[in-house]
Parts: sequence; C-alpha cells; structure tokens
Amino acid sequence: MLKHKRVYKISLFILIILIAGLLFGSLASGAPVGNNLGLEGKLGAAIAKAPAGTGVGQIDPNAARGFLGIPGAPKVNPIVAFLWAVWVGWIFTTVGAFGGIMAGVGHMTVFGLGDYAKGFSKTAPELGKVMTDCIRMSNQWLVGLSSGVGTLNFLKAKRLAWPLGLALGFGSLFGGLLIPILTGGKVSFSAYQGWFGIAVFVVGGFLLYETTPKGQQGKKAAKAAAQAFEKSIKEKSDIGNEGIKVTKWGVTRIEFSFFGVEFGFNPIIAFVGGMVIAAISSFLGVGGGFLYVPYLTSLVGLPMFVVAGTSALAVLASMVMSIASYLNFTGAAVDWALIGTELIGVFIGSMIGPRTQKYIPDVWLKRIFVVLALYVGIGYFSKGFFGAPWVPM
Repeated sequence: MLKHKRVYKISLFILIILIAGLLFGSLASGAPVGNNLGLEGKLGAAIAKAPAGTGVGQIDPNAARGFLGIPGAPKVNPIVAFLWAVWVGWIFTTVGAFGGIMAGVGHMTVFGLGDYAKGFSKTAPELGKVMTDCIRMSNQWLVGLSSGVGTLNFLKAKRLAWPLGLALGFGSLFGGLLIPILTGGKVSFSAYQGWFGIAVFVVGGFLLYETTPKGQQGKKAAKAAAQAFEKSIKEKSDIGNEGIKVTKWGVTRIEFSFFGVEFGFNPIIAFVGGMVIAAISSFLGVGGGFLYVPYLTSLVGLPMFVVAGTSALAVLASMVMSIASYLNFTGAAVDWALIGTELIGVFIGSMIGPRTQKYIPDVWLKRIFVVLALYVGIGYFSKGFFGAPWVPM
C-alpha cells in the first residue's frame, strides 16, 4: 500500500511539472496575435501567426506603427532616409556599383530593420522571411531609379557602351524573373545577410588584385582610354566627339571605340553573363553592379569612365524585372512612405554622380569600390553567420 502511494505521489509530481512547463512555454512564446492588424497579403498573414507581446520577436498590437505599418517596428527618420539615399544614388552612378549594397546597408543597419527582422527567426520565422523579401525588394527600388537616371546621363555624355549594356540587360531579364519565384519566402535573414557579405567580399578582393601591377597586365587599352579621357577633362576639350562609337556589328562580335581606343565583346557571352549576374543580384536584393563592374573591367577591359554607365543600363533591365517578380510572386510589401522619400534622394544623388565622376581618377574609382567591398563584405559575412560583426557597423 505504501509503495502504491509513493508511485502515485511521484506520478502526480511529474504531471504537475509537465503542466507547468507547458504553461510556462505558452506564456514565454505568447499567444498568436490572431489577426492581420489591417495589413494585407503574406505580411498580414504572417503577423497574425506571430506571438503577441512586447519582447523581441513579438508583436505588440498597441505599439506605434513603423516599417511596413507593423506595430513596434523601427520607424525610420525621413531626413536620415533622404540623406542616405542621396549617397546611394551618388555612389552607384560614380562607380557603377554599390547602389544596392549601400541601400542594403541603410535598410539593414542604419535604419535597424535587419536586427528587427532577425528577431523573429525563432518566434515567427515566416514573418522574418517575409520581411527579408521586403528588404530585398526595397533595396531594388532605389537602384532601379538610380540606374535609370544614370543610364540617361551617361548616354547623353557618350560614356555608355549601349550595345554591351543591352546584351547584358536582355540576359538579366531571365535571372531577375526566376530567382524571386524560386527563393521568395524561403530565405532567413541570417542566411541572406551572410551570403550578402560573402558575395561583396569576394568581388572586393578580386578588384583589389586588379589594382596591383600583376592585375594591371593586359589592361593597356583601358588605361590608354582612361588617360586620354582624363587629359581631355583637364584641357576642357569637347569630350562628346570622342565618346562611344560603334564600329562593327556581328552575331559573335561587336566593337566600339572610346577616345580612339577599340574595344569588343561577344554578345552571346554577354547575354549569358547578364543572366547569371542578375540571378545572383536578385537573390541578394541588390542591383548587380558589384558584379557587372569586375565583368566589364576584367573580361571586356573597359575603363571605369565607361563602366558606370554600361553597368547602369544592365542593372536597369534586371531591376524592372526583379521588382515586378517580387511584387507578383513573393507577396513582398512596399513601405511607400519610406520608398518615396528615398527615391527623391536617389534621384538627386544620381544626377550629381555622372557630373562629378569625370573629375575622379580611374584608379581612385576602383579603390573606392575595393575599400567599400572589403569593409561591407567582412561586416555582413560575420554578422550573418557568426552573430556579430567583426568591424564597426
């Protein structure tokens, strides 16, 4: 009889512990919000499933609304957003890259949206992935406008190798369409941040190599064209007469000149290259200029004064397709108040870039690119895969 009482007490004790554990777990995670709080689409559905509460990874329905109209989300200062967007537009139209990357740095780090999205990785992973898609697409709105403005300005200045830009652009349409369809709602913010860093770091290292004496071998044509262009700027001569001129058309070979120096490319290879670059850049939520730049400087051998405009045209095509794909197939939402403010800043920066680029030496344009690539790459790689940045950011 005594033995049965002991078994009964032990069983009762275990049952109480289990019930307490379940109750504690329920309280710790918080009950679901239960409704979409007036937000539509996948974002609203994900919010309804997220735990209610005031802690990290929870939604407080009574909190002030921030990014995308989410209660408790960071509320971006419009002045900071505007100034950062001016920088985004300027850097993209100056070096032909880093617009999307700098837009990503702004959205993820400067505005605090990255840490907020990452906070839902355990409590509401679906919401975290939806926000990751929203951030990826937000970057591309800025780059899309910047590339459009840059394309017109560089075309007018005859510093855009438009046959090459079109070949890359047509290829980019396919990559920009497929990747959002294949990856929408499937990428965690930590993974996105880590791969973002790796891609940027690798390209930065490659361009760093190109600035060395060994890397400069075989770049005589680009160097000669850059020197001729820089000389004309110093002498204040009419640079329009020596701008891009198409000299040969062919299915497998197109040639053009810039300041008396001949360049050429295979349009089929450029088409395939544009498709691959757009696929990678669409996954990362950036314009792809950071990949077009090394392609144009290394494989085609163009000077940086031509690279920026050519990259802008290729990026424009991929951005239009990628944004449309995100909107139609992933359900990514747009914070129109934030994007509208940023687009004004991007427009101003993109108008300034082509006008100041010609006064910066070709080698310094590459060095600016390299420094930004290495710093940003290390920061996001370490933060995404190791939880903390190895450099201040």
